Amino acid sequence: MTTNTETAVRAALFQDRNFRWLMAGSAISLLGDQFTLLALPWLVLRLTGDTVALGTVLALVGIPRAVFILVGGAVVDRFSPQRVLMLTKYVNTVLLAVLALGAWQAALTLPVIYALSLALGVSSAFSIPSGTSILPHALPPEQLAAANGVMMGLRQLSMFLGPLAAGVLIALFGDGSGGVQDAGGVALAFGLDAFSFALSAWTLSRVVTRRLPANPVQHAPIWASVARGLKHVWGDAQLRTLYLYWGAVAVLVLGPLHIALPVLAQSTPGLGASALGLMLGAHGAGTLIGMVASGLRPGMRIGTLGTSVLLADIAIGLLFVPLGGITAAWQGAVLMVLVGTLGGFMQVAVFTWVQKRVPPAMIGRAMSLFMFIFMGLVPVASAGAGWLLRVVTLPQLFAGSGLLLVAAALLAWVGTPIRAVNDAVAKTA
Repeated sequence: MTTNTETAVRAALFQDRNFRWLMAGSAISLLGDQFTLLALPWLVLRLTGDTVALGTVLALVGIPRAVFILVGGAVVDRFSPQRVLMLTKYVNTVLLAVLALGAWQAALTLPVIYALSLALGVSSAFSIPSGTSILPHALPPEQLAAANGVMMGLRQLSMFLGPLAAGVLIALFGDGSGGVQDAGGVALAFGLDAFSFALSAWTLSRVVTRRLPANPVQHAPIWASVARGLKHVWGDAQLRTLYLYWGAVAVLVLGPLHIALPVLAQSTPGLGASALGLMLGAHGAGTLIGMVASGLRPGMRIGTLGTSVLLADIAIGLLFVPLGGITAAWQGAVLMVLVGTLGGFMQVAVFTWVQKRVPPAMIGRAMSLFMFIFMGLVPVASAGAGWLLRVVTLPQLFAGSGLLLVAAALLAWVGTPIRAVNDAVAKTA
């Protein structure tokens, strides 16, 4: 793809009415989500001071999301991404409004928070596949790469700005340090997130999606629909291979990263919490840079898309090897910004490839499986890495994870069809 063509596609994208509404709604809801991500654990700790209670709340949000996300994908394909996403926005508006009112009135008890957290987790199992499936229903295929780059960039940007704004808000208007009756800032954070869902529901109502041909299995039982989606992915050699490969990436890199990086910062003299923040921030900044670059230059490849993915993962694996032996925060930051840049660039590319590869009537199920790989396997891999650190050193864990990723990429290079994956895909039947 030429630079002139890429420029024309980006110009057309930002002139597209659907994309402008989707971008506005996404920016609003993503920023609001960061308020709840900070306010909910803060409220639980202020209310109970119990890390077990906090872990229970996080589990009640995460476990149903992982368990039901495949069902959510089937529901999205049956009723359309826009309808399901709209419903989840209404549900989340009500749930967060209840949290806001309860925090304002100091009326929240732990069982109530448990119930609301569970409901939020179930809702996210449907909002995630609908949110990741709506772009192909609203935009032409040639705009998907640029649109995904913008949307994922917004997500990363919200992860910078949201926690900072939420922390200031909670500190200014009451963080519960004087008791739960002094949690006005927490209540306001929940209230703003509720408002963000209501406002983004309005922007979503302005989007006009394409009508799809009648689907003869649209009214099949949900579990049969889920099974058909899994069968479709398994029956496509390129999809099957890439999904299995991404599962290996989640286990070998993302899982260990979640637990090993905090342990590294805590156990290495001269690092500490500030160094952890710097390294996480560097990774986030690198991911944002990679996503923006992918949106600006969606056709930039080394050979095919599959070759680019494998080369990027080999580089990421090699960058992991020295991470366990750093002695200064800047060293970790340099490594993490490079890891984030490579990962962010390829994430947009493969996300777009899946959206183009899968038939529109099945895209919800395909995207829900894509998200399940990372939401379901990463926590398990993190727990496994925590156990593994009892028998291996931290440098050994980082080096082993990195070298295993390199080995997985090389095996995929010589023994799978990944190298043949390219951007010019035809939708499978």
